[in-house]
Amino acid sequence: MASTILVTGATGTIGTELVKALANRGVTVRAGVHSIIKGDRLKHLNPDVQLVEIDYHKPETLAVALTGAERVFLLPPPTSDQVELARLFIDAAQKAGVRQLVQLSAAGAGRDAQIEIDRRHHEIEQLVAASGLTYATLRPEGFMQNFVEQHCATIRDEGKFYMPLAEAQVAYIDVRDIAAAAATLLTSDPATHAGQAYHLTGPAALTGQQVAEALSQGTGREVTYVPVSEEDARTAMQELPAERVKELLALYADYRAGHAATVTDEVASLAGHAPHTIQQFANDYKAQFQPED
Repeated sequence: MASTILVTGATGTIGTELVKALANRGVTVRAGVHSIIKGDRLKHLNPDVQLVEIDYHKPETLAVALTGAERVFLLPPPTSDQVELARLFIDAAQKAGVRQLVQLSAAGAGRDAQIEIDRRHHEIEQLVAASGLTYATLRPEGFMQNFVEQHCATIRDEGKFYMPLAEAQVAYIDVRDIAAAAATLLTSDPATHAGQAYHLTGPAALTGQQVAEALSQGTGREVTYVPVSEEDARTAMQELPAERVKELLALYADYRAGHAATVTDEVASLAGHAPHTIQQFANDYKAQFQPED
């Protein structure tokens, strides 16, 4: 019987790519979703995927989702109570006899965890390590796909994106490479990676200007990076929840301090291929950045 792998956060950016990456690997993929209706699109990526509802505040949904699952990809919702939700899930995984847990953490959790989002991930790492489960941890740097999620509108409408990064370098990673690394961990002998933490990065540390150059080449139109002050960034994000604004500004400050510029080869060692370059990302996502007709 094929091993059953539960992917939490399956409709998110990483979860969606992981469901796709696990297709044709001889495993049963169970996608944990908040809404079965919204999760139905995953069937187009992997027609054999099982959909199961997960509500972290309803222990019975965790028990159902974990029944028969030998391996789990853990990505609890990025909410203020993320640590408590992770605790509830880990307790349920212990009771279900899960064989392996792969946690998506953050690069900052492996450094000094000075900002809130990194502290939360660090606390979850500690819960996982103390659980007695066989586990491995992925700590990716900032996502290339965030340029789609956070800056697509201004790139599309103005040919510009605004960030309070000055000339800071960030080793942005394509989420497809995170998914590929996770898929390797979830389909390998759990003992091979037990207790290991992997710092995942792209192939180069990039300035905003270098990202803009790649987007310009990919889209065939000029895209400009505009460095802004922290206060201007705060004003631009005023429609976001205050807690989210605080987290993003802290993350940008972490980047400006040079903490995200280290490049590793761990994508290649896990996934068996070189990570996507920023140019490959720009070429593949160019339609997202084109002006609307």
